Amino acid sequence: MTEWLQLLLPAWTMGSLLVFLTAPLGCLMLWRRMSFFADTMAHGTLLGVAVAGALSLPLWFGVTLLALLLVGILWVLHDPRLPNDALLALCSATLLCSGLLFIQYLPSLRPELLSYLFGDLLTINWDELPIFIVVIGFALTILYRYWQPQIQIAIDPDIAISEGVNAKWQRLIFMLLLALFTVLALRAVGSLLMGALLVIPALTARLVAHSPKQMVIWAFVFAQLGVSVGLWSSAGLNIATGLSIVLCMSILFGGIFLFQKIKAKRQTHSI
Repeated sequence: MTEWLQLLLPAWTMGSLLVFLTAPLGCLMLWRRMSFFADTMAHGTLLGVAVAGALSLPLWFGVTLLALLLVGILWVLHDPRLPNDALLALCSATLLCSGLLFIQYLPSLRPELLSYLFGDLLTINWDELPIFIVVIGFALTILYRYWQPQIQIAIDPDIAISEGVNAKWQRLIFMLLLALFTVLALRAVGSLLMGALLVIPALTARLVAHSPKQMVIWAFVFAQLGVSVGLWSSAGLNIATGLSIVLCMSILFGGIFLFQKIKAKRQTHSI
């Protein structure tokens, strides 16, 4: 039992800290209809891993470099003639294929490919947590500072701009925060499931919340449940942590959705 706690507690602590970013960023992403952006960022991390391996650089450095590069590419490609979702799909597919192709020629990275794709929180140790705490604290400070204009842009960009909000600056801040999140979340759920970590708790919260504040709080609760149950289940069932966490979140969403549908149908019949 002691050995299990030594293995799981650092991972659970890291997952619980990550939820502080997951909830507000996931809600903002839904409000701004940028769900594809998280997947694009996540798929780019795989190429960042490959670049770091090829150049013998720290993993976080390669992933951060690619995340910032992707933000720059999307900033340059922003064009009224090109739909955002189509551009994101283009970048997502290109980065994922490039990362997988690159890793094929790096034998040292092949054994850990599954952990890069689906995550492995159990590799986290206590020594790494202070760095994560500082980075998450920094991201939350920036998010708190610009939270109101971010919500204004999400609700109605035209009104926000007329009230003096710099839409381009707020878009850049949001993309940079998501880029930072992808660097942190790679260990938790991997490059393929990172978008789900953001989207599913926010979607679930939307079913029960009646205001933006409530939605963020419920997203935090549901994400925390998904991380906690998923992590401890993954250890007991011997499956990848990322898979277990995302499946637990999906089951929670499905349960709440079905409950509300059944409740609404009963109310309809009772009238």
